[in-house]
Amino acid sequence: MLELRHTWEPFLDYGQKLELEKNTVIYRQGESGKGFYYLSQGGVKILLLSDKGDERIVNYVPEGMTLGEHGVHKENYLTSAVTTVPSILYYFSDEALATVCSEHPKAATIFTNLIIYKFRLLAEIISLLDSPVEQQMAHYLLKLIQENGRIAIDQSSFAQYIGTSRITVNKTFQKWKQQGLIEMSGREVEILDMEKMIEIGKMNAEK
Repeated sequence: MLELRHTWEPFLDYGQKLELEKNTVIYRQGESGKGFYYLSQGGVKILLLSDKGDERIVNYVPEGMTLGEHGVHKENYLTSAVTTVPSILYYFSDEALATVCSEHPKAATIFTNLIIYKFRLLAEIISLLDSPVEQQMAHYLLKLIQENGRIAIDQSSFAQYIGTSRITVNKTFQKWKQQGLIEMSGREVEILDMEKMIEIGKMNAEK
């Protein structure tokens, strides 16, 4: 995913700059799409409402990535997006997207790659919803490293990310620390045994 970050940045002049406060709802799941967004600065969490009515964090958008691509061409948004800190985003309407792709042919390929990645990511997230907590934790730690190059997240937020309690997250982290799989310092989590963590993240994938 790292190779996709900032690829849409050359086209920001076509978008509408938005300066949003913390906890601002950017779009809601089920709403008719208004377009998509690019996160220039700050942070955004992506939430998914399950059929049971439970809402959980399923992703954190890193700076330099787009979000809400599934809302182009008036399609309904498949998730909700909320800022986690004061943030700067750029909004692209359907018309703006069409103009970018018309004037910059390579933009169509970039956008296609971004939307393919997001649909694959969403399918992957949905497939993990009923997996054991330890498998989900390993999977999301690895994903956060892949997307951001590091892991910096508090346990309460990570618990909502997984859909479990902070106590469960802390117990699992302490277990992994004793096993020599991770090292922790404040909000930072460092994976010491990447091979084992990958194995845990895939432990039920083939069952």
